Amino acid sequence: MTNLEAKENNLIKDLASKQRVAIAYSGGIDSTYLLKVAVDELGKDNVLAMVVNSELFLDDEYNKALELAKDLGANAMGVSMSELADERIAANTPESWYYSKQLLYRTIKKAAAEKGFDIVLDGMIMDDNADFRPGMKARTEEGIVSSLQDADLYKSEIRELAKDRGISNWNKVASCSVASRFPYGTKLTAEAVNNVFAGEKWLRNAGFPVVRVRVHSDLVRVEVPEVEFAKLLAKKAEMSEFMKGLGFNYVTLDVDGFKSGRMNDVLKEEKKATLI
Repeated sequence: MTNLEAKENNLIKDLASKQRVAIAYSGGIDSTYLLKVAVDELGKDNVLAMVVNSELFLDDEYNKALELAKDLGANAMGVSMSELADERIAANTPESWYYSKQLLYRTIKKAAAEKGFDIVLDGMIMDDNADFRPGMKARTEEGIVSSLQDADLYKSEIRELAKDRGISNWNKVASCSVASRFPYGTKLTAEAVNNVFAGEKWLRNAGFPVVRVRVHSDLVRVEVPEVEFAKLLAKKAEMSEFMKGLGFNYVTLDVDGFKSGRMNDVLKEEKKATLI
């Protein structure tokens, strides 16, 4: 047995010990792999995929997650939460990530319990330990179980295992709350959020699947992988016209390229430590 096979075997044993679980399901590769293994090992009736709809994620992502969960043979349940109604989240401070996850977990736990599911799993993985993740504190406080972390699984390993299981989105580009597109301290509004959604949709339709539209007041900073710079610059006139149509006065390309979690670069390690 390889090391990777042993890790998956440990995950299977862990799920078997729980017997009946609800899973915080986003449609991303990590929670998809977890859901697939859970359904395969525990059976459809003992697994419930909980998909949360929020203003800070695309409705399209929510709908696709529900469809994918059903394609995997899982029972899926959609629930909604209003993050912008919580001033602590809308304030978009480093602490907002904690309150966002707290709201997420509490929403899922309540709905899952009403369906008879007392154990809730999430899709956090070992890679998350190396990033700024205030949500881990909320996870621990709410009693959510990170089974993929317990099995010592990393993103690259999950992609390999997911591909072996025939999961269609094994190479899916990671998504993140649109709050990550704004500097800390920038209050989140529905209009600002929808402008980011529109800008990123335009860029994806233009052929850039990995993209971030970062907003700095009336300036928009576009991140794509460095290998895509020439391709993007060839479309600069159309891009500029579209972004200015959304109300931005300045449109820029970030010469450092795409980087997940870029807005966290401004946080000092001491500040991060108080929130994790």
